[in-house]
Amino acid sequence: MAEKLVIVSDMWGAKKGLWITSYLGYLQQYFDITFYDSQQLANLDILIQTEENVHNAFIEGGTDTAVSHLLKKETKPCYYLAFSTGATIVWEAAKKGLPVKSLYGVSPTRIRKMNDRPNIPFQLVYGANDEFRPSEEWGDKLGVEMEVLPGYGHTLYTDEKIIKKVCMDLLQEVTQIAPQVKKKVV
Repeated sequence: MAEKLVIVSDMWGAKKGLWITSYLGYLQQYFDITFYDSQQLANLDILIQTEENVHNAFIEGGTDTAVSHLLKKETKPCYYLAFSTGATIVWEAAKKGLPVKSLYGVSPTRIRKMNDRPNIPFQLVYGANDEFRPSEEWGDKLGVEMEVLPGYGHTLYTDEKIIKKVCMDLLQEVTQIAPQVKKKVV
């Protein structure tokens, strides 16, 4: 039986998330996947979907609502792959008891505002050109290692090269079958 993988979108959810299908294409044959749209988890209904409006809705209670809903929906330990706001949601839910086997978070910039970390295995990836990624000082203070990829910005997770890298990392960590898959993916 396949391991369960929960994927949590960035703040745009499915509205601007065609890139998510690439992840599903690589991973669905190896995992039992559940996908959550961050806006739906947060119960957001934003008429004018600007970056500022969506971002503010998450800051002004949307993240807390999404954390609460995720805690109710996911009660068994599983793997998480989450992007930006979605990774922040999983990070915060894990601190409140979400059973997480591991979190692979890509670009969760809001965690830089946190003073603690969840007690779970995690891998964080950021683009070097993301001006809001957590500082090395923050990482040192909390004992958090971050992989920083040169030449990429905040939405590096939408780039096909990064999609392949993330999927290979995840497959290698979870299933130990990456060497066999590599030929198909690369």
